[in-house]
Amino acid sequence: SMMKKLISQKKAINVMIALLIVVLVFHTLVLTGAIPYSIVWAGNITSLRNMRILEVISICINSISIIIFLLKANYIQSKIPNKILNAIILLLAVLFSLNTIGNLFAKSQFELFFFTPITFISAILCLRIVYSGNNILLESSHDSS
Repeated sequence: SMMKKLISQKKAINVMIALLIVVLVFHTLVLTGAIPYSIVWAGNITSLRNMRILEVISICINSISIIIFLLKANYIQSKIPNKILNAIILLLAVLFSLNTIGNLFAKSQFELFFFTPITFISAILCLRIVYSGNNILLESSHDSS
């Protein structure tokens, strides 16, 4: 029978870290010119200088986000209270939600089909990580246990 399978908090954090690393690599490739910047930023970037500023900001936000999840999972030990980490992760959930809405109206097909699912899944995973008591249903599959 089909069993409801819930994602653990740890797995949700690991998936978030993996997604953020993929996005970080992507932004690094855009910054270096390996990927044309015309496919990102809702097609709104007018100059190379603007692209570099936006990409550096993105890389910084992504790097900080990765560190937050590493802290949350205790991969990095710290004295930062859980309440603060949760507040930041909730803020990220809001950012990912706004990004998802923005991507739906993106001028580029790439943003629409590549980034919309990533930002949507990220928003849900962030909520799952914060509300660890309440398991959020992510997928249905055969019970593996």
